Amino acid sequence: MSDTDTRPRLMSPEELTPVVELLNSALAQLDATLLGQHELHRMVLVGILSRGHILLEGMPGVGKTALIQVLGQLLTLSFNRVQFTPDLMPSDIVGSPILQEDSNGHRQMVFEPGPVFTNILLADEINRASPKTQSAMLEAMQERRVTVMGETRPLPSPFFVLASQNPIELEGTYPLPEAQVDRFLLKLHVGRPSAETLEQIIDTRRRGELPTPTAVVDAAMLDSLFEAMERVVMPTPVNRYIANLVASTHPEEPNAPQVVRDYVTYGASPRAAIAMAESARAVALLAGRPTAGFEDVKAVAPHVLNHRLILNYQARFDKVTSLTVVDQMLSDIDETGLELPRGIEVEAAP
Repeated sequence: MSDTDTRPRLMSPEELTPVVELLNSALAQLDATLLGQHELHRMVLVGILSRGHILLEGMPGVGKTALIQVLGQLLTLSFNRVQFTPDLMPSDIVGSPILQEDSNGHRQMVFEPGPVFTNILLADEINRASPKTQSAMLEAMQERRVTVMGETRPLPSPFFVLASQNPIELEGTYPLPEAQVDRFLLKLHVGRPSAETLEQIIDTRRRGELPTPTAVVDAAMLDSLFEAMERVVMPTPVNRYIANLVASTHPEEPNAPQVVRDYVTYGASPRAAIAMAESARAVALLAGRPTAGFEDVKAVAPHVLNHRLILNYQARFDKVTSLTVVDQMLSDIDETGLELPRGIEVEAAP
């Protein structure tokens, strides 16, 4: 590698081992807290490693809020919670100037920071607030800053929005604006637990109380994880596969699969390609691999794309969901870009 080469140096097994051990420890802490949701916890860690915002959707009572609260304890970062309600105002989130009087009797406007000035913001039942309040989150989620009365203030670093929402069919909910939905790196569906898991919950969770994590990831540990993420290599063929996958979500694209032409009105934005690349790197790091591969992209694609595809009325009529479209896309699009006949297996990049 030349002195001018900016590509990251491939991590050795000795460098990977402590990173993977730390991630496995964090994953075990989450598994011990919210039972029966291992894959959900793995994808939440993927979002944290990618420094992205996460949207959790599920019926009330399945543990969405509990998961985010425990994650805040695990990461030992500053944590604030906002309960979104129809009467919530933008100033209740970002803050507002208030009139204060100093010791000399002089009055002046002083900015009082809102709960958004934190490392982890729990936006609980985010789709219960009005669109006006939702708009207050846009700048914070994208630029990690807020502007109030012409003055821009940066948010703490790192900054994550971990939001929960109920299915839109429930009463008292508003659909999130597309611009805000696109700012979530991942949308994860929280399903109901199995009968075996419910039995374990009854035995070990008296009155629904959650155990406190016995180990934590402090700021220095988190920085080491972010540094390791910077060194996960994305090979050119995998990069090209991501680009083709995101481009093919648009029905006007010449190579778009038939399922996209039939059911998609608007496809994913370039932000989706960035999100897919970063989260694929995180999946590889969790698996102890210094290089992202095709299988990592396929693991995160449903969670990256399911909230970014806008389906048409035919999809509703045929009861086709965005996850159905993504699954069919992954089956139809050849990851090698060679357009080989189906049935010929090509080894993924190492």
